[in-house]
Amino acid sequence: MSLKDRLVEDMKVAMKAKEEGKVRLSVIRMARAAIKNAEIDKKTEFNDDQVIEVLAREVKMRRDAIEEFSKAARPEKVKDLEEEIAILMDYLPQQLSEGEIRQLAQEIIDQVGAQGPKDLGKVMGAITPKTKGRADGKVVNQIVRELLGS
Repeated sequence: MSLKDRLVEDMKVAMKAKEEGKVRLSVIRMARAAIKNAEIDKKTEFNDDQVIEVLAREVKMRRDAIEEFSKAARPEKVKDLEEEIAILMDYLPQQLSEGEIRQLAQEIIDQVGAQGPKDLGKVMGAITPKTKGRADGKVVNQIVRELLGS
């Protein structure tokens, strides 16, 4: 079953759940709309990898919003966004731990022969496709910078 099909099935379940499924239903509808809009922009039907990219972007937007709402002392909005993230994470592949990212980054650094901070672009170019949808880009970048000694 493709990810888009799974979203449709889960949406039906959430609709039947009435009150308990309201948040889940709204998040799934938002995710399906974001996928549909991206498909329209690209003028193509998305496969699972492209759907994962869209969902990862939605998670990232919510994480960024959480920072802003935390600064603005809006705990109720932070809680709502965290709940939305938890629902979206159900559709993303298993996230890499910091240790796994660190290990992968070290392998890539050795593989491309990176010497220092000036080789950040080479390393990020090689590691990004391997972590796409499975790790936050900011975290990956931070770990790579740390390992390169910048």
